[in-house]
Amino acid sequence: MALSPARLEARAVEMTAAFEEAARRNEWSWLADAFYAENCRYVCEYGGTMLVEARSREEIRATHYGRDMRVGWEGWTFPIERYATRDNLIITHWWNRGPGLRADGSYRQTPGISFIEVGDDGLFTSQLDLFDLAHQMKLCDELEAEGLLSPQLKREWVIPTKRRLIEMLGGNLAAV
Repeated sequence: MALSPARLEARAVEMTAAFEEAARRNEWSWLADAFYAENCRYVCEYGGTMLVEARSREEIRATHYGRDMRVGWEGWTFPIERYATRDNLIITHWWNRGPGLRADGSYRQTPGISFIEVGDDGLFTSQLDLFDLAHQMKLCDELEAEGLLSPQLKREWVIPTKRRLIEMLGGNLAAV
């Protein structure tokens, strides 16, 4: 039996609050146990430069909410701006929000979207995350210019990701 619309909506609200709590604590791994089924699947393709794929709650805890959200992301938040629910599916629009505000008071952020399938028990069975990687790299450059980018994040994620983007997009540039 499918989740009721009210129960699906409640899970989206719970997830939104959990993301706020995880950002406040800078601890994300507990989300795997709170929201994901044991045999769930998580995928993020990082703009075609790198595939992060987890095929269980334990792998999600170790990769997406462990390795990928820990060191270097201090001061970042990933608030869910809005969501829509229908037929055991939650679609979220969220932000990769860097530390600090711009001089005009706006956030330093880039958008992302998640497609989350929810099992009849309320646990997530699959998730696909998408975001604009090129603008994320530009945001990291902006943060670095302001002294707000973690040197470890730059070394371990930004520089390797930029290199993969350049390599991926560098072909077929001959003059036409």
